[in-house]
Amino acid sequence: MLEMPIWRTTTYDDPKLWEFFHGFDKFSALAQTAGAALPDFFPILQKLPMALQFRQREAARLHAAEKAIYLGNWLGAKRAITAGAARPCFCVDMARRQAGEGFSDDLAAYIAGTLFEAGSDTTASTLNGFVQAMVLHPDAQRRAQAELDAVVGPARLPAVDDAPRLPVIGACVKEAMRWMPTAVLGAAPHAVMQDDEYRGYLIPKGAGVMMNIWGIHRDEKRYPQPDRFWPERYQGDAIGIAESATLADVSKRDQFGFGAGRRICQGMHIAERSLFLGIARILWGFDIKPVIDEATGEPKPPEQDRLVGGLVMMPDKYEADIKPRSERHAEIMREAWTDIKREFLDKETGQWNKIPEGMDLPKL
Repeated sequence: MLEMPIWRTTTYDDPKLWEFFHGFDKFSALAQTAGAALPDFFPILQKLPMALQFRQREAARLHAAEKAIYLGNWLGAKRAITAGAARPCFCVDMARRQAGEGFSDDLAAYIAGTLFEAGSDTTASTLNGFVQAMVLHPDAQRRAQAELDAVVGPARLPAVDDAPRLPVIGACVKEAMRWMPTAVLGAAPHAVMQDDEYRGYLIPKGAGVMMNIWGIHRDEKRYPQPDRFWPERYQGDAIGIAESATLADVSKRDQFGFGAGRRICQGMHIAERSLFLGIARILWGFDIKPVIDEATGEPKPPEQDRLVGGLVMMPDKYEADIKPRSERHAEIMREAWTDIKREFLDKETGQWNKIPEGMDLPKL
């Protein structure tokens, strides 16, 4: 995700990458503490001097550090344009529009920064959960691979254009988001704009409303056998997950991983495409199995209920045996990566040398 808004990182150990992650981790940990919500429940606490509000002071410090990172990256992109050394990315496209649109550096920095922050771990966490599902539910894996073999064949990787002919893969995407939703409480609370009533309960203006996505996705009336990874529950459902997320009739929605209302996930379209490609290509290229316990010689599947909680949820660390389906599959995957590097990446820096077709901002 970082490759699109700001720069392409060529290594997982990139220090600028970890600046993002460390700051987000600290802010998330603070937001999850019980005390962080106390001023919302007891507004009188908001009148205390800042010296007595430890969490608010810490939040202000983290915000200042976050802003410095975001602005630093944004202003760096603008300097690169001036120096004639800019590489294709979202920041560069946006900087060229700034004078005409009139937005501030702060706003631009946060648009780019939150694009990365919101998308860096959500899609990855869903794919993490999907791989665990394949370990635990091999029948679902075999059915999806059979569809890929019949439609795509063994000579090329699946592409986005294959989606209409891969309904089982589409169902796997929906089920992956339902089975292991990353933002179990909707990531951030909503608030009502005026007094409202629901089933006899008054919801006063300004009240925060959390969306219990985990609870909805484990509702047996809506999703029979909710703990089972069962893509067949979406058989005949040809509506994409982003389109489904905007349906006015919530009873027809496939799942709620993107949230709801005006604050629905703005990145849901790219998330849908990323998940489709990730799931389709993982299953096309690899067999996923449980590891074998050396002591017993029996499969050792992960524990489905062992989760890492927080603002973003994912399975706890688990083991899996992941191998290419054949040497030919492995060769095609290596060739695809080599071709992409040759066409789009600079040989010296590993940065983009051009924007892939369809990814740049529309011309003014």
